[in-house]
Amino acid sequence: MYHSIKWLGNAVSMLDQRLLPSKEIYHEYKHFNDVAEAIETMVIRGAPAIGIAAAMGIALAAKTSNAKNISELKEELHAAAGRFATTRPTAVNLFWAIDRMKKTIAASNTFDELREQLEKEAIAIHQEDIDANKAMGNHGARYLADGDTVMTHCNAGALATGGYGTALGVIRAAVEHGKKIKVFACETRPYLQGARLTAWELMKDGIEVTLITDNMAGHFMKSGMIQKIIVGADRIAANGDTANKIGTYSHAVLAKAHSIPFYVAAPVSTLDPNTPDGSAIPIEERSVDEVAYLQGVQIAPEGIFIRNPAFDVTPVKYISAIITEKGVIENPAQYGIKGFLGK
Repeated sequence: MYHSIKWLGNAVSMLDQRLLPSKEIYHEYKHFNDVAEAIETMVIRGAPAIGIAAAMGIALAAKTSNAKNISELKEELHAAAGRFATTRPTAVNLFWAIDRMKKTIAASNTFDELREQLEKEAIAIHQEDIDANKAMGNHGARYLADGDTVMTHCNAGALATGGYGTALGVIRAAVEHGKKIKVFACETRPYLQGARLTAWELMKDGIEVTLITDNMAGHFMKSGMIQKIIVGADRIAANGDTANKIGTYSHAVLAKAHSIPFYVAAPVSTLDPNTPDGSAIPIEERSVDEVAYLQGVQIAPEGIFIRNPAFDVTPVKYISAIITEKGVIENPAQYGIKGFLGK
């Protein structure tokens, strides 16, 4: 069984998602800065997986440090945490995981205790994510009916998480419950996570999947071929506005126009009560080369001005429900997330 990330004790193993679907290659990283670069360069991606990678990277920093005393070690670890905080600014799971590791650093008093507790915390964050995904899948499976064709955008599966997946976890759970589910996967330009990753995962699982380009979605919604839409999330603001891969907003508007339920599946760690609404969510702008080149081949004129925001924000009024491992927010436009977190 493939995995996106694995703790090896003195190294972190990651499946290089840039090479899928043609090659299934794992890299082992033995220095925290290499883990940070792997996040930045999209070896690993997906909000929960990024958080797990950062936690493991900080644990690795403790293992490999040559600090002479506990104060020096803690100083190094805070610097490592700062390095991870610069990698991908939109995904709030990253900062949630870093904060957990910082609390562990603060609570430890000796070299051995600090290294041991950081390793335990990183492993716990990984396992908790897998457990959360499976609980999320069970909560969300009831929203998918036998015979539904479900559209998804980007990759919110096992590759984007500790395992099982958020949006794809809901689909997997529905299939495990005996429902016949078909999937339309949008290719997700410019990085093609849908074409390269989601389609690959679903085919591995034997779930029927049809790949479409992003600009075909409205056509298939209008034709009645799509009954539900489910996506993941990188940050959900206090009012329920949701940041996800660029293109999600367009799908949500089209879904509303065609009376198609639009669901978001994300762990509680993605809920950000400190960000009031979507306008306050930082949007990462990535390299223009991701747009100008496709698999190393130039597809745009030299010197053309290019924009490449990695995410957009879907206003909560377009979201039918937010599915988490703790339950479902069924009317997010009315209640936001604060009341849910207070349960």
